[in-house]
Amino acid sequence: MEGVTAGRDPGLQPERTRLAWRRTTLAYTVATVLALRTALHGGASPVGILVCALCFGLWLGFLRIAHHRVRALSTSARPAPLTPRHAAVAALCAVAMAACAAAIVV
Repeated sequence: MEGVTAGRDPGLQPERTRLAWRRTTLAYTVATVLALRTALHGGASPVGILVCALCFGLWLGFLRIAHHRVRALSTSARPAPLTPRHAAVAALCAVAMAACAAAIVV
């Protein structure tokens, strides 16, 4: 088992994590655009505009956390772990976006 860890490249794991954050951000962006399109499909109603504003705000919050994490992964050879606060905000944005999507569909 020691031979496996000796040949490990520590630069690959942060790169994979950075790519995962970028993929997640792209998927979140697509979900936000689709939610905005669905909310405004029948015309701009006050509820539709409110849902759009909420989705857009959640997207901006997640984008900020993701950008912070990608930048942290890019700037040092051994990045600091994601703080619990940032992890909680990212999870909260994802759960709130799922709730918005459920409200739009129903």
